[in-house]
Amino acid sequence: MRKPRSDNRFDTRSSEWAGDLTVWLRANAPDNSEQLERLRRNLRRAREQELTPRQKQMLELYFDQGMNMPQIARALDLNRSTVSRTLRRARERLYRCLRYTL
Repeated sequence: MRKPRSDNRFDTRSSEWAGDLTVWLRANAPDNSEQLERLRRNLRRAREQELTPRQKQMLELYFDQGMNMPQIARALDLNRSTVSRTLRRARERLYRCLRYTL
């Protein structure tokens, strides 16, 4: 049988400490805005140069317009599995192109 804790100060202190540490880490994190901008620029370039027209179209519908896979399948008159497979291949191709850019 467990003994009931009479004092919960430890839990409060540890959560405060973790919160303080999180705030400190965010405040002292290195600025990576240049790397993010380079990644965005390379992503735009890779989307235009490396993907097939179908992959471009589906990525635009999925990420830019916020459609889900069944909606894309209905709009393009395709199976949902075709949409899923095409999006996966597009993401894999983009990953291969971008993984060494930073």
